[in-house]
Amino acid sequence: MEPQIRHGCSLLLFIFFIFPFPPSSAQSPDADGYSCTANQTTAPCQAYVFYRATAPDFLDLATIADLFWVSRHEISRPSNISDSNATFPLVSGQPLFIPITCSCNSVNASVSISYANLSYKINSGDSFWLVSTSKFQNLTTFQSVEVVNPTLVPTNLSIGVDVVFPIFCKCPNSTQFKNRVNFMVSYVIHPQDTLFSIASRFGVPTSEITAANRPNPKAFDTIFIPVSRLPNLTQPIVLPPPPEQPPAPAIEGKNRAVTGLAIGMGIAGFLLILMVGLWVCGVGKRRRSEREMKEGIERQKLQEVGIWKGKGKEMEMDLMADVSDCLDKYRVFKIEELNEATNGFHERSLIQGSVYKGSINGVEFAIKKMKWNAYEQLKILQKVNHGNLVKLEGFCVDPDDTTCYLIYEYVENGSLHSWLHGSQKRKLNWRRRLRIAIDVANGLLYVHEHTRPRVVHKDIKSSNILLDASMRAKIANFGLAKSGCNAITMHIVGTQGYIAPEYIADGVVSTKMDIFAFGVVLLELVSGKEAIDEEGRVLWMRASGFSEGKEKEKLDRLKNWIDEALFEQSCPMESVMDVMNVAVSCLQKDPTKRPSMVEVVYALSKSDDAVFDFSDDTLSAPILTAR
Repeated sequence: MEPQIRHGCSLLLFIFFIFPFPPSSAQSPDADGYSCTANQTTAPCQAYVFYRATAPDFLDLATIADLFWVSRHEISRPSNISDSNATFPLVSGQPLFIPITCSCNSVNASVSISYANLSYKINSGDSFWLVSTSKFQNLTTFQSVEVVNPTLVPTNLSIGVDVVFPIFCKCPNSTQFKNRVNFMVSYVIHPQDTLFSIASRFGVPTSEITAANRPNPKAFDTIFIPVSRLPNLTQPIVLPPPPEQPPAPAIEGKNRAVTGLAIGMGIAGFLLILMVGLWVCGVGKRRRSEREMKEGIERQKLQEVGIWKGKGKEMEMDLMADVSDCLDKYRVFKIEELNEATNGFHERSLIQGSVYKGSINGVEFAIKKMKWNAYEQLKILQKVNHGNLVKLEGFCVDPDDTTCYLIYEYVENGSLHSWLHGSQKRKLNWRRRLRIAIDVANGLLYVHEHTRPRVVHKDIKSSNILLDASMRAKIANFGLAKSGCNAITMHIVGTQGYIAPEYIADGVVSTKMDIFAFGVVLLELVSGKEAIDEEGRVLWMRASGFSEGKEKEKLDRLKNWIDEALFEQSCPMESVMDVMNVAVSCLQKDPTKRPSMVEVVYALSKSDDAVFDFSDDTLSAPILTAR
């Protein structure tokens, strides 16, 4: 008995040594995911997952990049793989860092889960459990997939259906952010791992790992590693392909055989070229036939969903062909549903412009009526899915008058423009204005950095920023958006007062024009003034000399800028000054001198921390007072 007792004690000590996680205040997850609250972190944020290349399907960067909806280079750079080796096959078990966008997502009225939502198209033989454990390597659980996809039946999945797989992640909280934790890496524990080996791999103290995670993690649980920068991964040496063997020397006395062989090869080559030409012609005819058949099938499919009504109208056929790619991605509404929801598009249902409010089956939607020019907008909206962007729910096409309707989620509290420049402006305190700025910045960060090719919104302004029931901001109206950067256009569109100088002068389309317009929005949030006044003067021109002079001069200048509604409140002058400095940097006439959205989000988050730490009982920071 005594040896057995000693053996049991040794086993307990061994287990404790492997993962000596003490009880902590970190939230404990269950199989459904890692719970969170929206104000607990700086979410959404940049995060990473630690992933291992696996045979047979995931031994190249391109396949893994497609799985996580990123580019090959977005994996190779943080994973210490040179560009010259990025196209080579990977070694089974080779470690990789993959970037993801992490956020706190509400799954029902009482539960929010921290994850990155990745869309995956179901293949033959797939199940929630198989994809979670094999392809995503336990970075999520099948229970969490079921929670996030409540309308899908796990035992009856259709091939081709899109499923959201919630990849577990975390954003640094304010304390970690102050301790220079820039990223949280999602890491799945393997049976051979120890706390010491994990800490050594990432170069962080074991105490920081335990503090960031629940106690007593098990094998195949996801834990989160707080890092200031990603460690360099040691990658296997990739050997170059073997050199070609030199041709064997000619053997004397066989010249005739060589000559005969050359003539034979020439004849064979001629015949091969002839056969290839005939094959190409046949393939071309077959492809034309297949294309015509496919168009017929698409027309039949459109008839089945009830939106193919006319025949023989060339415009109508082009219109239907345009939207056929979107039929499986969005709900297709019937024009009868929209007419009933808006009482025949009565003016009482009109929100603004050509946007109407309507209720369908008890759910409220914003319905945008437009002539058919929405195909590019639909293509772009298919690529974006973020909490700070207004979500497209579906569309409708009325072929009788070639009108398209885009149906969006209804955002309850209207536009930022109406709050800043209407009668409700006094209700927006400084902290709320700052949170709105951070929300918009995070939305733009996602659009600029996590879409391929990158998307430029081109019409950022306070009237295109909507506020939901919790007063969180969402970017709306991608009608002018452009997929792809550094293009040149002669067709200048946008809203006066927000348009970047280089776009007006040279037609240059880039993410920097969005950053310029965002700088104007920041000026509106600070000053309460419109982007262009009744006399046609633009607001950003008046901020050009703000950063000049001594601190006292800048402080006096700032007091002349501040919205009068803010003087009725107490807020730290340091935070307002920081935001004003960010605005001025975004408004640089030289686009190369403007910050990226990553830098903007970081600067605004620091200012948000200052407001969060500020209280009326602690008057160490300067306070805005009435003039």
